[in-house]
Amino acid sequence: MRRPKPTGSKLGQTILVIALLAILILTIVWAISAWNTSAGAPMGKHGWIALALGTFFSLVIGGGLMALMFFSSRSGHDEIADPFRPKDEPPSEQ
Repeated sequence: MRRPKPTGSKLGQTILVIALLAILILTIVWAISAWNTSAGAPMGKHGWIALALGTFFSLVIGGGLMALMFFSSRSGHDEIADPFRPKDEPPSEQ
């Protein structure tokens, strides 16, 4: 099975990884500062209900999409969209 050669350079990959790590670090710093800023704010009954429902439905939707992806992959529907997968050729007649 022959795979296509990667076209990216090592420098480009290194820059991409550094940029993504910088974004991750900035996001973590922002989340910590937002958490500390709102530490004293009380949350009422409706806030807890909204938090619980949002968490529940996010998990249901995420699990449902993962199940659809799994079943789609197992049923063969994804093979048409993969340009690098070798096509099944009919046996040659001799």
